[in-house]
Amino acid sequence: MKTNLNIVLSMLLLFLCGPIYSQQKVEGLIFDKDTKQRIGRVLMINKTSGANVFNNSRGEFALAMQRGDQIIAQKEHYFSDTLTYQGEKVLIFNLKKTSIYIDPVTVVARKTPEQILSDRRRDYDKAYKLADPGSYLSVGPTGAGLSINAIYSLFSKEAKNARRLTKYFQKEYEENIVDIRFSKELIKGVTGLEGEPLDNFMVRYRPSYDFVSLATHYQMVSYIKSKYEYFKFVPYIKPLPDLNNIDINKEH
Repeated sequence: MKTNLNIVLSMLLLFLCGPIYSQQKVEGLIFDKDTKQRIGRVLMINKTSGANVFNNSRGEFALAMQRGDQIIAQKEHYFSDTLTYQGEKVLIFNLKKTSIYIDPVTVVARKTPEQILSDRRRDYDKAYKLADPGSYLSVGPTGAGLSINAIYSLFSKEAKNARRLTKYFQKEYEENIVDIRFSKELIKGVTGLEGEPLDNFMVRYRPSYDFVSLATHYQMVSYIKSKYEYFKFVPYIKPLPDLNNIDINKEH
């Protein structure tokens, strides 16, 4: 019995430790392929390890990787791009917009939030399986016991990266739904706002996904009208910055 327990513990340790990668932080830049301008808020994913990070507003990023890792750059309204790291000092990505420009008409190929989420689930099937491994109990010929695969998926660094990635994709889906229901066209039609006042209104009174997912069109219009009554009294107050982006440890 003690021998069997030692074997199980050894297997668990082997699974949880996983392979050791000789990774290093590699910096990179991301450009718009057509305008040659740097672009920010791009999700960088090491498909091999599962690590992911956003680049900054200057188009710069730093991500841990090793030779042979596949690095993916993703941004809404741009085609994804994948590079295999071959030891370069700096990685350069050139992303192409999904819009098709035909002068003087612009045709925009836009997917629905459901299509985008479905694509994420297809392209990152491994991440979704790691993020939700299923039951922690397994039944075999000798009876019920703990599932080693499920335990590995609970504690491993790869699984934690997978859960972080799938949470981002779910948040992306929810924000896309809000963008469609709480659109500039709808708000402009209800309030008559344009330009900077319209942008200010949209930031200050952006509704939650929970509200938007349940509200009817009539309820959305009523919500916009009620918030517009407040907005007319103080239209030029700028919204507070996102507290998540404030470094409270920064010295002034």
